[in-house]
Amino acid sequence: MSNTVSDSKIDRRVITVRSSGVDRVFRILISAGALFSLFVLGLIAFFLLYQGFEIFKDFGLKFLTSSVWSAGSDDGSQVASFGVGAMLFGSLVIALIALIVSLPFAIAVSLYLEFYSPRSIRRLLTSILDMVAAIPSVIWGLWGYTILNPMGAGWAKSLNSWLHWIPIFNVPTPIFERSPFIAGLLLAMMILPITTSVTREVYSHAPRDQIDAVYGLGGTRWGAMRTVVLPFGRSGLVGGAMLGLGRALGETVAVYLVLNLFFKVNFQILLSAGGSVASLIATRFGEAGPYELKALIAAGLVLFVVTLIVNSIATLIVNHGKSAR
Repeated sequence: MSNTVSDSKIDRRVITVRSSGVDRVFRILISAGALFSLFVLGLIAFFLLYQGFEIFKDFGLKFLTSSVWSAGSDDGSQVASFGVGAMLFGSLVIALIALIVSLPFAIAVSLYLEFYSPRSIRRLLTSILDMVAAIPSVIWGLWGYTILNPMGAGWAKSLNSWLHWIPIFNVPTPIFERSPFIAGLLLAMMILPITTSVTREVYSHAPRDQIDAVYGLGGTRWGAMRTVVLPFGRSGLVGGAMLGLGRALGETVAVYLVLNLFFKVNFQILLSAGGSVASLIATRFGEAGPYELKALIAAGLVLFVVTLIVNSIATLIVNHGKSAR
């Protein structure tokens, strides 16, 4: 008796996912939280734009390029003029100094924690790193003013004596305290935990089979780090650095305590003069009149947009690195 194959159609099995009530509630709560965050962010942007629109209307692009900040006089003899060009340039310079100083340490600490430190102390060191990231800005600022400022002034003096032939290290007046260099050093220590945490998390996902293959071919541990881990974590390093840069751009209290406000574009990072948009707002907010207050809100909008752009670029870089892998 021969087997025959039926010509009837075979019902294919359909795989469906049925979410429980708890899953649906959780999904709704998470979605509501995300939408609420975007809503609040939009309200902040709208408030800043609404309050500072008069300043952008009166000054236009000059508000971003000018370095003059004058509230004018009550009798009208002096016309008010506002520009955040120098402060915006100072914010970028300080953030770049912090980034350049912190990146080598972030790479070294991340590699040590993930591949060199004993397991018995790795968790302790990671907890300490997370605790350092939670230190308030005012504590960092007080520490920077009392301890880092005199130490940094000595380092700046040495840099000036060794590298005075480089324009950015040449200081005509031997006053080195409260400079962009010291502010950058302080911000480097503040953003180091953030950059290190992101970088370490990316390094922890490096392909172990490729690392073991390097060991199997007689390679050293540093050889595995150099050929596998560092190329793999390049996007995470850049993303963590950009996130740290975003925080450095918006830091207020710490920079205010270790930097002299100077309304002029300063290319000499060791000179005791500089400023940032955040420190400008903190300095002038208490004594500002109605019109100057609108100018400060407009400056806050500029800083808000710049920080948002930096964080968006960091997210794109990290996502691009994940998709490439």
